[in-house]
Amino acid sequence: MLSSSAWWWPVVPAIASSGQCSSYGDDRQRLVMPGFTQRRWVVPSCTGYTQQCPAAPPDHEVTYLPGLSKQPSFRHFSGYLCAGPGKYLHYWFVEAQSDPQSSPLVLWLNGGPGCSSMEGFLKEHGPFLIQPDGVTLKYNEYAWNKVAHNNYLALKDFLRLFPEYSKNDLFLTGESYGGVYIPTLAEWVMQDPSLNLKGIAVGNGLSSYEINDNSLVYFAYYHGLLGTELWKDLQAFCCSQGKCNFHDNANLNCTLKMGEMIQIVEESGLNIYNLYAPCDGGVPGSIRYEGDYLITHDLGNSFIRMPLRFSWRQNLFRMPVARKKVRMDPPCTNSTAPSMYLNSPEVRKALHISPEAPEWQVCSFDVNRNYKRLYMQMNEQYLKLLGTTVRAGEPTDPGSVSASSASYLAWAAALPTAHSLSATQKYRILVYNGDVDMACNFLGDEWFVDSLCQKVQVARRPWLYTENGENQIGGFVKEFTNIAFLTVKGAGHMVPTDRPLAAFTMFCRFIKNQPY
Repeated sequence: MLSSSAWWWPVVPAIASSGQCSSYGDDRQRLVMPGFTQRRWVVPSCTGYTQQCPAAPPDHEVTYLPGLSKQPSFRHFSGYLCAGPGKYLHYWFVEAQSDPQSSPLVLWLNGGPGCSSMEGFLKEHGPFLIQPDGVTLKYNEYAWNKVAHNNYLALKDFLRLFPEYSKNDLFLTGESYGGVYIPTLAEWVMQDPSLNLKGIAVGNGLSSYEINDNSLVYFAYYHGLLGTELWKDLQAFCCSQGKCNFHDNANLNCTLKMGEMIQIVEESGLNIYNLYAPCDGGVPGSIRYEGDYLITHDLGNSFIRMPLRFSWRQNLFRMPVARKKVRMDPPCTNSTAPSMYLNSPEVRKALHISPEAPEWQVCSFDVNRNYKRLYMQMNEQYLKLLGTTVRAGEPTDPGSVSASSASYLAWAAALPTAHSLSATQKYRILVYNGDVDMACNFLGDEWFVDSLCQKVQVARRPWLYTENGENQIGGFVKEFTNIAFLTVKGAGHMVPTDRPLAAFTMFCRFIKNQPY
């Protein structure tokens, strides 16, 4: 989604990507990364669309959206953006609900890899929320397009179609594996003076595989998931001289104990996206069948060394049926309602979906399986956006350093402060986390932000929002020069779903550059 008084979905113009893309360019990491100066998108190509690139967007305007009791007062558009010769990406753009001409433009990307941004649009912060019947839409009281425009995927061609937004402030936002998409996309966008990039926001993002894996063990123990005996064994076998490596430790005993930890956290039936929420649909197995589909729930984001762990991927390809129909659903989530809605012939027609396009799925097994991960951590991209760098040879990843939060903080404090790279523009960054998510936990992202070694401007403190006339604690925030780390109390992986008002308040303050 983009946003500018509109989104590549609402509140901020935003482009929502719904397409199931089937093939990749050579640089597969740049799922949504256009080579702007060459006017060519280095992005996945969507299955065989042959239509010509439109010269103007009038035919893209959605004049009637099924499921609403009343059509919206703001305009929204849905269609295809050119992503290279013969390649197209679907987008959904929602104008801001007020003052669309001057509102910021916001791009929103979900993660996966291979998951659709329509999930965020219809279930988190879009102007329309899908209801359990899979037919009805309800207006979202806390839609982010009340502040900007949303538009989910292809920037350069989008601005060719909507040149009136080319001067609007641009923000790139996303969640989960969007923690990789957004900083790497921003690395390209910041080099293009025609794009008015102001900042990025990443929610529950994957910023470092190593830090995410290491911090998860601490999160699990201090949330009461691991017993004392297992915790002692993990420290004995995975830690040495005050440093723990739970990520890729070659010690066999450490690997075996990590297998026990993973079984509890990821395979016992706990909701990995919200520790305190029930598992939608009941406790799932690693693999299950639903109709003609084989359902898998593993998105492959954990790189923890598990040589003895059951490999569902290997066994999957021994099953002939799996080669025909595989559906990848995030664990403990229910995508039935958005699937019903977006695959309705009436809705597809309203959104100008090509008849050749495959049916919509929340996550694409083929994309996830074939996706090549090029980045293991995002330090370099963040430092470029901040206009700073750490001198060569200095460590930037605390993932294998911390045996406790105290020892980690001592290690981080001993690092030299990052120095200015240049006098060029620096961008505003927000890293936010729901504090009960285990997929991309808050502790890991806090460690990651600390590892950037920026100057602290405001010490960690509670931040407040107003609900029913009363101030409530929204979470905690620590502010550095041009970057803030913020938690949302009681929220899981999908923050706007769990805490819509707190998330909306946070988003407004970020966009308007107000104190948290």
